[in-house]
Amino acid sequence: MRLTFKIFALLDLISILFMFSQVWTLLTHLGQLKTDPLSLTKAGLVLLIYVSLFYTALGQYKFKRYGMIVYYIQFPFRLFLMVLSIGFITLLPEVIDMGENFFTWLFRICIVAEFFRLYYTILAYKKFVRVIKLPGLRQL
Repeated sequence: MRLTFKIFALLDLISILFMFSQVWTLLTHLGQLKTDPLSLTKAGLVLLIYVSLFYTALGQYKFKRYGMIVYYIQFPFRLFLMVLSIGFITLLPEVIDMGENFFTWLFRICIVAEFFRLYYTILAYKKFVRVIKLPGLRQL
């Protein structure tokens, strides 16, 4: 299970690398942002998710509780912003000319993989991290 979380941390580092240019462009062109609430919200969430990816990567590499909790908080925003753990595989159609169907299948795989990652994170949290101590009873 710990190896799985080290792989999750590596995937977050890959996400950080791929998001760097997007965040850099956002920061250098702040004055040119649209002023509608959705654009401002999305820009703020991109910056927050980028910073929190560092915490998730470090926490999951060390198999710490905070890494899992930050991932729980990130999950809906990851889906909204399409910051998917294995989202880099959607770049394959640019390298291999397989048509539009290939991209849609890869994108579906990325979404399913993100839900599997959430499942394994919850499973590990329940099994290894969460310890319920009740007075007079055995630990669960």
